[in-house]
Amino acid sequence: MGRQSVIVLYVLAMVATVIGVDVLFFRHQLWERLMVNVGIVLVFVAFYLRFLKRS
Repeated sequence: MGRQSVIVLYVLAMVATVIGVDVLFFRHQLWERLMVNVGIVLVFVAFYLRFLKRS
């Protein structure tokens, strides 16, 4: 699988996680949802930088 395909799948997994958490837990809570979304993105970025950035 090409590097671009892995990155696209990784971003799609991140988006699916954010949307899933929003719908399941924080539907009507704006600030909590925003904080959790930022946290999820930071975790995905840290994981990417730690494990997937190596070329």
